[in-house]
Amino acid sequence: MNWKTIIYVILLVSLTVVKALPRSYRDIEEKTSIGHRFSQLQEKNFKAIAMIMFAQHVQGGTFGKAVKMAEDVTDLAKKCAAAARGNPDCLKPLDRIFLDTICQEENLPRFTDCCAKKDPERNDCFLSLKNSSRGFISPFERPNAEAACKNHSQHQHSLTGYFIYEVSRRHPFLYAPTILSVATRYDEMMKNCCGRAEDPTHNLEECFRRQAPKVVKPVKEDGLRQEHTCGILKKFGERTIKALKLAQISQKFPKADFVTVNKLVMDIANMHKDCCRGEMLDCMHDREEILHYVCTNQHILSSKIKKCCEKPLLQRSECIVNAENDDKPADLSPHVREFIEDKGICERFAQEKDTHLARFLYEYSRRHPEFSAQMLLRIGKGYEDLLKECCKTGAPDDCFSRGEEELKKHIYETESVMKTSCDIYKEKGDYYFQNELLMSFTKKMPQLTSAELIKFTKQMTAIGSKCCQLSQDKLLPCAEENLDLVLGEICRRHLTDPINPGVCHCCSSSYALRRPCMGKLEIDENYVPLSLTPSLFTFHEDLCTTEDEKLQHKKQEMLINLIKYKPQITQEQLTSVTAAFTAMREQCCKEENPEACFVKEGPELIKRSEKMLSA
Repeated sequence: MNWKTIIYVILLVSLTVVKALPRSYRDIEEKTSIGHRFSQLQEKNFKAIAMIMFAQHVQGGTFGKAVKMAEDVTDLAKKCAAAARGNPDCLKPLDRIFLDTICQEENLPRFTDCCAKKDPERNDCFLSLKNSSRGFISPFERPNAEAACKNHSQHQHSLTGYFIYEVSRRHPFLYAPTILSVATRYDEMMKNCCGRAEDPTHNLEECFRRQAPKVVKPVKEDGLRQEHTCGILKKFGERTIKALKLAQISQKFPKADFVTVNKLVMDIANMHKDCCRGEMLDCMHDREEILHYVCTNQHILSSKIKKCCEKPLLQRSECIVNAENDDKPADLSPHVREFIEDKGICERFAQEKDTHLARFLYEYSRRHPEFSAQMLLRIGKGYEDLLKECCKTGAPDDCFSRGEEELKKHIYETESVMKTSCDIYKEKGDYYFQNELLMSFTKKMPQLTSAELIKFTKQMTAIGSKCCQLSQDKLLPCAEENLDLVLGEICRRHLTDPINPGVCHCCSSSYALRRPCMGKLEIDENYVPLSLTPSLFTFHEDLCTTEDEKLQHKKQEMLINLIKYKPQITQEQLTSVTAAFTAMREQCCKEENPEACFVKEGPELIKRSEKMLSA
């Protein structure tokens, strides 16, 4: 890109943006006033956030168009902050002003239908068009290192602005603070690598290759978590998000009382509602207020977040989320028997219902940091079902004790599933463990493409690598909470392009039961297997590659096609076909002309395999 053609030189990032936000709670008018927001943030910061918002909403728009819209909104905000309180545009909610600006732009046909709607339907329509799937926008082209450094030295602020625009449009659900934090890391990388460009011993390409992952990592991780949370909120509602946050906060801050934890739960749920609706400024403000509350009240919350609260604001949230759980109070009893044995329990449930259930989840969660949040939600749901059953007139005397037995059984089953998975992982290693997952998930979800099945099972294998080495008390939270992210991604894929009724049931019936539900799925009986056409299995000399990763990928694609052709394949049949393939590959790769060998032997292998599979 020729940076000399850029008319707008925006000083987009002082990157202290959130520090400009006030710490007092706002009334509704202040919360939605564009003039008030402009005064809080000041021009550069307001324009930076406007830029992010437009790039996230109009992903296919040019950099120049995003800049123009950011300029237009900033001009209006400046007037409203000065004296134009009588201007009706100044009284509009912020999200409406942003969408009006997009709808007034020409040459944006993709948004015509959305712009014809009235709010809040218009906002929902715009959100539905956000696309975070890879390939929707072409991936970043890695620039020549020397050219990148030259651009940075001549156009530092514009280059950072362009980077923010490119990140924002590829990650339309990503928090603005994350994008601004990533831009800081990007700037640091450019300065570190380009600062020594004149040094003949300095390898520019190597410097970028080494530092780039540190820039990209929070984009991928935070973007996935934000989209995941919004997916849960949209599909399962506010009650589920509150229950999930209640379990997580109770585990992290076991010394905090119920009222304090419940206040944090409400504030965080409201923040996610704002963030998931695309109300970015309110989202940022909510987040800053929560961080301020947590850090000013750390004496009653946790002894483990002191260092986090000393960090710059943009790094504080990530630090607190990743901080260790605080130690349990010394006088905390190991059991919560009062929730079963107290005589007034049914009366209390009838009168308070959700509050009573929340208290149970709080008390149980703070006692069990070794459980995953999803498992704690299943326990909470089990307790609710138990109360409904046992508080009925005529319920048997041993009703509650039978519920306790069911709880113990569920805990044992969950721990056994995770232990068995880790045992298989430790025995087989990454590649063969992934193959086991590929066989299972291809049978459950044969409608997924080979690329999707390989991607999802690779993510699950990485969870094994990360979590199976941990101690028993950390295994379950690590494994199930990371697995939940992958299952969430599968469910969002299902929403975009339905997979099958079994997946539909697991993705929509219950958030807490999603993982065990997926685990119980078996072969999709309604799936019509692939026909054995000449193109289904092709063998070429690239199978002789010495690069393990490439060869393993090709083998996995063949494994997927084999299962899609024969979903009922037995382990014995698979072993026989695999052995025959391995023998053919070894034979052909020794030949002077491997390609000719594969052309001859490939069809023969397919015929023999057909017989093995029909036996």
